[in-house]
Amino acid sequence: MKITVSKSIIENILVYAQPFLEKKDTSQITSHVYVNVNDSKLTIKATDYEIGFEVSTDKINIIATGSITANGKKLLDIIRILKDGEINLEVKNEMLYISQSHSKFKLPTFSYNEFPEFPSYEGKSRITIESHSLIESLKKITPAIDTNNPKFELNGALIDIREDSINFASTDTRRLAIVNIPNQSGSELSIIIPKKAIIEIQKLFFDNIELYYDETNLIIHSEQYTFFTKLINGKFPEYSRIIPKEVNNTLVLPKAIMIDSIKQITTISSDVKITFLNNFITFESLSDDNIEAKTEISYNTNFTEEFVIAINSKYLLDFLNTINSSEFSIGLNEGNLPFLLVDGNFKTVVMPIVI
Repeated sequence: MKITVSKSIIENILVYAQPFLEKKDTSQITSHVYVNVNDSKLTIKATDYEIGFEVSTDKINIIATGSITANGKKLLDIIRILKDGEINLEVKNEMLYISQSHSKFKLPTFSYNEFPEFPSYEGKSRITIESHSLIESLKKITPAIDTNNPKFELNGALIDIREDSINFASTDTRRLAIVNIPNQSGSELSIIIPKKAIIEIQKLFFDNIELYYDETNLIIHSEQYTFFTKLINGKFPEYSRIIPKEVNNTLVLPKAIMIDSIKQITTISSDVKITFLNNFITFESLSDDNIEAKTEISYNTNFTEEFVIAINSKYLLDFLNTINSSEFSIGLNEGNLPFLLVDGNFKTVVMPIVI
């Protein structure tokens, strides 16, 4: 294999490949990127077995075809320190040589035949979701996905496709986030996607995409990239039961003022007590360190009696920071019961702190 390629092109590909590499054990082939050069294009793959990434480009000068693997992190480090312009990549005696002008580097390779096979999307069942709707929905529910929960299904998000709607849901047991969009395909399916995969999907895909699945994998294909993730095998909680069927009090609140008020309190404590009175709302810190923070805003709530909730500020800020509207609604029943945050088709149910 021997090619010349622009630094910007190869560097950009390797940057995107980094999250898919095995970082802890560089003796594994999954710490390497797979590089293939055929008659017309360069293809690079990376995978840690759980998620995988493939990209191709024809913007190269091919001198000789072939396939190799090389440590993905070290290769990126080398490319980064070279100057803008063309870079030479050549395989000799099972070593990868990287050169530019007077600079020369050499990396060992593994047998490319041992690189993990990628699942093919050909012949797989297809899911119809418009790319913008998919990315926006995943963005909104990502903060509520749990991490390292012994119930593996909570370490991912549910895509629940019903006859006339698609629900995206995630929970960390203290809150539940749900986005609802129309289903135009009519097919029904429920899959759980790992959090790591969801984060990478948001980075990669903006244009038209095709989604395919089987019992173990979700595959997303676009003109530029192909991505796969193993699905989480488990039963997601019955999320519809957690959503309050009725709310006694609904308020429409200003997003920017709420964010500013809460952030003032979080300088002292992440737990905030919010008191709704007839003509204003107060925010107070909940802290055991004898340190206090308090602020208030003038706002007509129409509450005839004081109403108090205590919350982890992160849950409210996560919701507010993902919505585009200038206002949102909050649905309240009693201070010790779950309350509802709503912006259009996006809902978050939050468990309050009992005080």
